[in-house]
Amino acid sequence: MSVSSRRVVITGIGTLSPLGAEPDTLLARLLAGESGIARISAFDPAAMPTQIGGEVLDFDAKTYITDKTQRRALKMMSRPLQLAVSAAALAMKGVDRRQIDSTRFGVEFGAGLIPSELPELGEAARLSAEDTPARVNLQRWGQLGIPTIQPLWMLKYLPNLPAGHISIFHDAQGPNNSITESDAASLIALGEAYRILERDGADFFLSGGCESKINPVSLVRQCLFEKLSRRNDQPTTACRPFDQNRDGMVLSEGATVLVVEELGHALRRSATPLAEVIGFGAAFDRHQNGQGLAQAIRAALRQAHLTPDDLDFVIGHATGHPDHDAVEARGLAAVFGPHGIPVYAAKAALGHLGAASGATEVAIGILALHKGVVPPTLNYHTPDPDCPVRVLTTPHTVQKKAFLKVAYTSLGQCAAAILKKWE
Repeated sequence: MSVSSRRVVITGIGTLSPLGAEPDTLLARLLAGESGIARISAFDPAAMPTQIGGEVLDFDAKTYITDKTQRRALKMMSRPLQLAVSAAALAMKGVDRRQIDSTRFGVEFGAGLIPSELPELGEAARLSAEDTPARVNLQRWGQLGIPTIQPLWMLKYLPNLPAGHISIFHDAQGPNNSITESDAASLIALGEAYRILERDGADFFLSGGCESKINPVSLVRQCLFEKLSRRNDQPTTACRPFDQNRDGMVLSEGATVLVVEELGHALRRSATPLAEVIGFGAAFDRHQNGQGLAQAIRAALRQAHLTPDDLDFVIGHATGHPDHDAVEARGLAAVFGPHGIPVYAAKAALGHLGAASGATEVAIGILALHKGVVPPTLNYHTPDPDCPVRVLTTPHTVQKKAFLKVAYTSLGQCAAAILKKWE
């Protein structure tokens, strides 16, 4: 079978975000202009310069994982891993597992840096500390610290284990890959699944991403090395993508898993396609000037056999970072012209879900296609001359059948995917 004869569709969505655990609820709350950003409640952030974020409140993986053996495995998973397996369970809801050949069932998953939870290392650090604050005696670490750490501690934090646990839980014996390209990870994971399905390397995939940046270790690191918004007294209006007054990102957490499969396979099992993946492109932006992102978009358009005018809207990466938003805007303008195609920025309401953001925003785009309306971007008030994009600030009625999702990282990885409404 030739590559061109195999079409790739998305037939299921499982998502956990600061705005809910059901896809329809997520879209409804975005359309209502709600925000998932608030003061962090998972720990006391008072000592941090940034004290706000997007949390998946009242999350308990046992709500979604009901098998007794799988529940026992949760003990060896950090929060991002638990979010991942829970979103996968939601995505598989209603799927008759008997209709899927395990050897043709793959997992492509994006994950970021998974920081350790403080209780895991706290006692070891205390025993290893010298009298001088903030110094660790390596001899004490070896003699006293390491013995207090659980032998399987590291297995809770490896970025390849979301894909590993999901494949074990669902007996997915086909292609399995972990994508660790940071903020672009889950969009690249979707692209990899798409390509493998096209070339007949599998029939069915769970593809997505997970991350939780709501962690004191992660927050300290991000405060030191990244530009985070410090509008602690204005959490719901803190993230301002493309706005001239943006002051940084707002961290968040979540997981989204997409059921991605070959069209014939989906129809044989009587699944209803939600959208078709028709183009994907990736590139590297060495100079951080937007040209790499433009290159990825053009590659996706070529594969989809579309022109820029054929797309209805773009879901931007759009983090609210003062520098990165400008780079993204230049890349979009290079393809669509200044202030051309409408752009929606989901992170203004959800915060930055890191490796989970691409898959989550693809899900939002699919839901918007079916609802026929794209949500408004929150917190965009003052256009920035350095960001020549047309930001959607009111609900946008969908008139065309395809949309573009873009993602990139601060190191230059760029990705672009085009999806079309299934009719």
